[in-house]
Amino acid sequence: MKYGYARVSSSGQDLTAQLKVLEEHGCSKIYKEKVSGKNKEDRTEFLSLLSTVREGDSIVVSKLDRYARSTKDALTIIEELEDKGVSLVVLNMGGDKLDTSTSMGKLMVTMLSGIAEFELSLIKERQREGIALAKQRGVYKGRPPKYTERNKGLQHAFELYDNRNNNGKTVKEICTITGISKATFHRKLRDRSHVQ
Repeated sequence: MKYGYARVSSSGQDLTAQLKVLEEHGCSKIYKEKVSGKNKEDRTEFLSLLSTVREGDSIVVSKLDRYARSTKDALTIIEELEDKGVSLVVLNMGGDKLDTSTSMGKLMVTMLSGIAEFELSLIKERQREGIALAKQRGVYKGRPPKYTERNKGLQHAFELYDNRNNNGKTVKEICTITGISKATFHRKLRDRSHVQ
């Protein structure tokens, strides 16, 4: 069976052009929704479509961005469909048609996968270079601690801990009051005892 999927990001946008293209392509049933593609969980029609398709079926979309938000997202869903024996047809993939049931379509998906991996490695490389330069300039601080220095959370936690005989507070209560996790508090307590 050939299923269509049409999506626009907001209620003010029109699905007419997508629906027309999908009908012309012979889709037996078209799932449609007006919702942002940011969170897959919010796309209830899309999730319904994924649970409906069976081996031998195909999903047809007008463009890849109607179906997925990123290359990584697209590849993950294509892999999920392949495991079910379902193909994806993108009618306008930069002017060409992509069909994952064909050899050329599988090659294009493999190339997309390689490009996505390459992009990710470039991003990580740039990030490492940026961190190294920031460290050289002395401006890199790393991940900020979860407690805020503004409210002196750790200092307050130490004060409560040091006076626990008088105030009767447990470590759990101290962490709840100051908003510091137990693991962080115990680690900082160990660090403090090594310094003293």
